[in-house]
Amino acid sequence: MSKTKADGAPKVEAPQGPPVLGRDAAGRIEPSSLASVIQWFLDYDERVAVVRFPAVEALFQWRRQQELEGREGEGSVGFNRAEDRFAVGVMQALIENGDEAALHGWIKELLAALEDARQTNEAIAESYGLKPSEDSSVVQEAEKIPSRREREVYLNCCWLETLCTAEARVLGWAYQGLYGRAFHPENF
Repeated sequence: MSKTKADGAPKVEAPQGPPVLGRDAAGRIEPSSLASVIQWFLDYDERVAVVRFPAVEALFQWRRQQELEGREGEGSVGFNRAEDRFAVGVMQALIENGDEAALHGWIKELLAALEDARQTNEAIAESYGLKPSEDSSVVQEAEKIPSRREREVYLNCCWLETLCTAEARVLGWAYQGLYGRAFHPENF
């Protein structure tokens, strides 16, 4: 077993599990408890921690540059790092989806977007023989795609796959903590 994470940082044993989401007197999630939950997932959940990997950060910066140049829609421009975009996305999802049905619907949308992005990535990667890894920049690997538009689709789907996976992991855990049952697509 490796004593370092994929990003080169030493592995640290995880506490029993994420901290509990606290609520204020009005029943709203306490921001400090949500920050602690997000931090726990970034520190101990490998599928969330990937947002800190240099290859993912390079992908995020590529997307941010595309948005600044006006080639893509809104989404990342206001953020300097992938980790920041992820954390704010989790916070927004919980604020904007304040009851069980709404949060359930949002998580289902995340999972659908994740699946679409995954399928698109697989098809494009297979077509062009792409072999991205945690250590290599997916942005550089995408240069093998001759069409600028298809390259942009691929890179945007890579970003969506990473972001949706991380957000769904945290939101799924939050759903269970808030509503007393595990998320399942057929709960409603």
